[in-house]
Amino acid sequence: MSADSVETTSRYWAGFDLGGTKMLAKIYDSQYKTLGKKRRKTKGHTGVEMGLERMVQTIYQALEEAGLTPNELAGIGVGCPGPLDLEAGIIFEAPNLGWYNAPVKDVLEKEFGCPVVICNDVDAGVYGEYRFGAARGAQSVLGIFPGTGIGGGAVYRGQLIQGSKSSCMEIGHIKVLPEGPECGCGQHGCLEVLASRLAISAAAAQAAYRGDAPTLRSLAGTDLSNIRSGILASAIKGGDESVKNIIQRAAEYIGIAAGNLVHTFSPEIIVLGGGLVEAMPELIVPAVTEATRKNVMPTFKDSFKVVAAQLGDDSSVMGVAAWAQNVIQQNSSMRIETQV
Repeated sequence: MSADSVETTSRYWAGFDLGGTKMLAKIYDSQYKTLGKKRRKTKGHTGVEMGLERMVQTIYQALEEAGLTPNELAGIGVGCPGPLDLEAGIIFEAPNLGWYNAPVKDVLEKEFGCPVVICNDVDAGVYGEYRFGAARGAQSVLGIFPGTGIGGGAVYRGQLIQGSKSSCMEIGHIKVLPEGPECGCGQHGCLEVLASRLAISAAAAQAAYRGDAPTLRSLAGTDLSNIRSGILASAIKGGDESVKNIIQRAAEYIGIAAGNLVHTFSPEIIVLGGGLVEAMPELIVPAVTEATRKNVMPTFKDSFKVVAAQLGDDSSVMGVAAWAQNVIQQNSSMRIETQV
């Protein structure tokens, strides 16, 4: 059976979230109720061929739990890290996996006989929040997800904002401090180098080393690898004002970037996601709200609302299944119109 011959009115959709350490497959019905799921370690170091085979087996296991066969799938969506060729369905480069030129779409379509759509993993998460989570019902949504870096995505009138062939919305590389610190991308003053969880943890480690964050020092020492989101939240609860100030300063930088994007396409909802936000939404959401309002024209100050993401790990896997449905059904409609 060819991928193009599958009826997109079928009721079942697969979502797949490919991460650096774990992969997650879920099978959904037409109402996006989970029918089956399988989570496994990614083991990206085994190489592209073995990694893709691992993806295939994970989807089969999720289908087995759902009591379905591959020919009952209408389509598969895959959320992927790294630069992507969206049209060809190829991961150009995923450094955390050690994968290069991975033909995800081709392998999965041949195996399962249904259309496959790949998508940037953060785009998938933002689309998930738009369809099912914190931004449900909005027409335009901006997503900012601080983590090791800062991921971003946007939905405008129901469609993900993407480049002609690849993903875009690299919010982490918006320049917010000219002549600022050097970023991993080679530029200076990017949002990512100033406001990511990694940047916050590095500044907090320095504060602990200086003796300005005694609670943090007692919890995690000064080793950057030990200073995770939950530890930062505990340090603030323990009275480390310096850590709180570091996070508020990061929120100010996020507000500068968000303000630029409010001027660009006026999102109704700005969704903040990732582990850092999950650990302390009561601090970060109001701080980013205030900073964004400070960095927009008066006309736009009340045009948006900043909210915390609601779906957690489900945002990407659920979002990419729904995005695949959207793309596949649009393509099907276009083919019908062309034939007529």
